[in-house]
Amino acid sequence: MRAVVLRSFGPPDVLRVEDVPAPEPGPGEVLIQVRAVSVNRTLDVLVRKDGNNRDVKLPLVLGVDPSGVVAAVGRDVHERRVGDRVAVVNLRCGKCQYCLAGEEEDCRAGGLHLGIQRWGGYAEYVSVAEAATVPVPARLSFAEATVILRHFPTAFALARRADLRAGEWALVMGAAGALGACCIQVAKLAGARVIAAAGADERVQAAISYGADFGVNYRTQDLAHEVMRITAKHGADVVFENIADPAIWPGAFNSLAFRGRLVTAGAHGGGKVEIDVVRLYRQRNRIIGGPGNSSADVQRTLAAAAEGKLRAVIDRVLPLEQAAEAHRLVEANQVLGKVVLDPTLSG
Repeated sequence: MRAVVLRSFGPPDVLRVEDVPAPEPGPGEVLIQVRAVSVNRTLDVLVRKDGNNRDVKLPLVLGVDPSGVVAAVGRDVHERRVGDRVAVVNLRCGKCQYCLAGEEEDCRAGGLHLGIQRWGGYAEYVSVAEAATVPVPARLSFAEATVILRHFPTAFALARRADLRAGEWALVMGAAGALGACCIQVAKLAGARVIAAAGADERVQAAISYGADFGVNYRTQDLAHEVMRITAKHGADVVFENIADPAIWPGAFNSLAFRGRLVTAGAHGGGKVEIDVVRLYRQRNRIIGGPGNSSADVQRTLAAAAEGKLRAVIDRVLPLEQAAEAHRLVEANQVLGKVVLDPTLSG
């Protein structure tokens, strides 16, 4: 099969298409003919650069979220059949204290992470555990399924952890990005009023097209001032802050309402920021780390997608041969939404 093989860390050009043996499904596994896999900043671009401190063993095939058609099944597979349309989601162990408590996103005993410690979806075929697959709703294309199941479960988890309620104000940072676009839609489904914040006017307008009620350019406007103006001095009850840029963080943090909650699952802007602790305790604010998602969040995503309530924001779909270009685009922040690779496309 054709696969994009990473044999050394470095710039995008280290990604090269090779002919390698196709995997065979082991016990409890299914072989998927990949029809779509997304390019992610943290789990693809940063891993390609230096491994991102994730115990990567080279050579590696990246790709954490493939979707496609079941081409073969191993023994002890009970729910999947050849020809099924499926997508891959994070695998949990189902046995640890967190899984048993219904908090699967905190599982620390799961198997090897697809596309990081195990060969992933930048290939024509990938073998995964049956338990890591979910059916793709008939109304979705494979590209849509990959994008929706990549970030919407996390967006639902963030809203859940922040206890976002109908009628509240939600501020979404990085609102034109892949996760930001999902947070806007999930917040609207929850009945919140949404302010989209992005770093360029065209990205603000894109975020409004995803469903936000108001938009702010945090590069040219005083974010906290604008949020207070829009909310009649109330502030944002929930801030989805997935950037952690020291220059942008104060505006997001100072936008919080009394008893407001800031929830985060990303740190693309650097990860180290200053916190005004006096404001934190006087305003009774909370800062919540919220990566990961539960099986309930995945099921919410599938149900909403099947009903046509979710929009996958896709910038472009490229063949495997353009994986390096896809990484360059994502790394340079030159896209609106996700870049998707489709191994069935000719290069």
